[in-house]
Amino acid sequence: MGRVNTGPSDPTAPDHHEQGNPVTERVVAELVERSNTLGSDPRNTNFAGGNTSAAGTRTDPVTGGPVELLWVKGSGGDLGTLTEDGLAVLRLDRLRALVDVYPGEDREDEMVAAFDHCLFGKGGAAPSIDTAMHGLVRAAHVDHLHPDSGIALATAADGERLTRECFGDRVVWVPWRRPGFQLGLDIARIAEENPGAIGAVLGGHGITTWGATSQECQDHSLEVIRTAERFIAEHGRPEPFGPALEGYEPLPEEERRARAAALAPTVRGLASTDRAQVGHFTDTEEILDFLARAEHPRLAALGTSCPDHFLRTKVRPLVLDLPATAPLEQVVERLGELHVRYREDYRRYYEEHADADSPPMRGADPAVVLVPGVGMFTFGKDAKTARVAGEFYVNAVNVMRGAEALSTYRPIDESEKFRIEYWSLEEAKLRRQPAPKSLATRVAFVTGGASGIGRAVAERLAGEGACVVVADLDAEQAEKAAAEIGSADTAVGVACDVSDARAVTRALEQAALAFGGVDLVVNNAGLSISKPLLETTERDWDLQHDVMAKGSFLVSREAARMMTTQGMGGDIVYIASKNAVFAGPKNIAYSSVKADQAHQVRLLAAELGEHGIRVNGVNPDGVVRGSGIFAGGWGAQRAAVYGVEEKDLGAFYAKRTILGREVLPEHVANAVHVLTSGELSHTTGLLVPVDGGVAAAFLR
Repeated sequence: MGRVNTGPSDPTAPDHHEQGNPVTERVVAELVERSNTLGSDPRNTNFAGGNTSAAGTRTDPVTGGPVELLWVKGSGGDLGTLTEDGLAVLRLDRLRALVDVYPGEDREDEMVAAFDHCLFGKGGAAPSIDTAMHGLVRAAHVDHLHPDSGIALATAADGERLTRECFGDRVVWVPWRRPGFQLGLDIARIAEENPGAIGAVLGGHGITTWGATSQECQDHSLEVIRTAERFIAEHGRPEPFGPALEGYEPLPEEERRARAAALAPTVRGLASTDRAQVGHFTDTEEILDFLARAEHPRLAALGTSCPDHFLRTKVRPLVLDLPATAPLEQVVERLGELHVRYREDYRRYYEEHADADSPPMRGADPAVVLVPGVGMFTFGKDAKTARVAGEFYVNAVNVMRGAEALSTYRPIDESEKFRIEYWSLEEAKLRRQPAPKSLATRVAFVTGGASGIGRAVAERLAGEGACVVVADLDAEQAEKAAAEIGSADTAVGVACDVSDARAVTRALEQAALAFGGVDLVVNNAGLSISKPLLETTERDWDLQHDVMAKGSFLVSREAARMMTTQGMGGDIVYIASKNAVFAGPKNIAYSSVKADQAHQVRLLAAELGEHGIRVNGVNPDGVVRGSGIFAGGWGAQRAAVYGVEEKDLGAFYAKRTILGREVLPEHVANAVHVLTSGELSHTTGLLVPVDGGVAAAFLR
């Protein structure tokens, strides 16, 4: 297997770097800064891809003497957002001593567990599989990155020759080898044999560079990446994906996104055959141009190459083989046929390469679905995973473009892809992930979600793992509420006038584009005008019925259409009121429309059950604090009816209940969560009182 030089990583460095010493702290600070700089530019590496490291010394608290350490990005971290807590810290002497006990490539997976015995002190991240390439190379600073330009050379059929032409002796070629201890040995040996080299292109994988200082290492990384970019631009042919395919050109933007929204529930349902998935839609220029070119079927079938890419995109995408202008019904039918074929092919792939020690097949559905003229749908266990899968496939398209421009794209063999996809170490990483939250993979659509009960419901559902679409008449407030709930991977805000059928359709289309579809709808949008019968105008009546009765009907209808297309079941929840049952004074319009909503619950529960869609409701009593309705004048009106000060209305309502407790927005949100979290999987047509106990409103 060959030996490597295991001497000091930087013989000129002083040996008095103690913990708390400014010199040592600078080593770590410079490493984090370099990582963030490189990781923040997608030209340099993909999300969570690559590693960086730095070596230095500290005082060993046991011996009092200096000990040489390696700080290296830990498993699962992202360079762009890396902090010191994301670094693993290992003793270099122990790490390099592993060379003497290395049992060979057939047992190299055992070395990952051995890294734990090299850790220095407590805390820090878990060492990644790439730790060896950082610790065995004789340099104080090492980068390993996945730039599109570098992988283009790494996946070209004659990548070794192209690397030599591009860089001369400054960058060396390392043939493909699965990440691990042996790859670290290979890189260290080649670096030692080529003392003038600043880095290496790793066949099928990415690049590695090194330097005596952090700045030198960063400069070397950028030199390799930018030199490869220029080489491809100067020497590549102009149309690497071939001529344009007639009928496959991108649809106009408005038409393209409308078709994407129409297809999203179908595609998400197919991709969720084995387990529920969240979706993401991408229609970037790179994807649309790729799908409009003659070579895209051949290249897509080859799949991605870099391990970080295919671990997130699977061995290959599902590609629709129809032109952009094909009728929607034909597209839907063809996608279903191709999905059946994809699952059969994936099972063959698994059975061909699996052995007695392989983990069970995890699922045969695609993670990437490509639709010419429209774009790309990607899927994952949450919105971030789905989005990142799309980003990785864009990286893969860029890699294919570069490789085809210079030569022929040739990714690693499928047998190697399988070894990594079903690697025992990858399986162990999956098993260490925390259990999913109760609403993980579910997409919730909450009307009136920018304030009051709707806001509390949206926050609770997001906190339980759902992706949430905050729909509100006020678009600015909807977007603000969504931003305060979380990132765009957690919540998005959309404008929605629930009394307008077209507005409802547009809002749910936005949900489909954001997350793939919808699984959970909360009909919460409402208002109230408190007047006695003789003072209630026709406009008062129509306004409340338009927003709550008609609005709930419109939202439920469009959501049910999407849910039945997905074939994944779903939940529809109505925020009704105890007034649906209790005949309060001077409240004819509001109480009538709440009774209407309550009966919609029963009617839709009876109709939609065959599709696995459960319909339930919540009957709150007056929610005063945090309520948009009460703040908008309803509170003053009801306080006048009952002869109390408006500020005392919540306490007044509480006193008349059995429990004597005021109802708050979060109490209603709790009920919504209980109804939709799966614990009441066999319950539909139920109206849950959240009123502190109002005997007159008991359901009979």
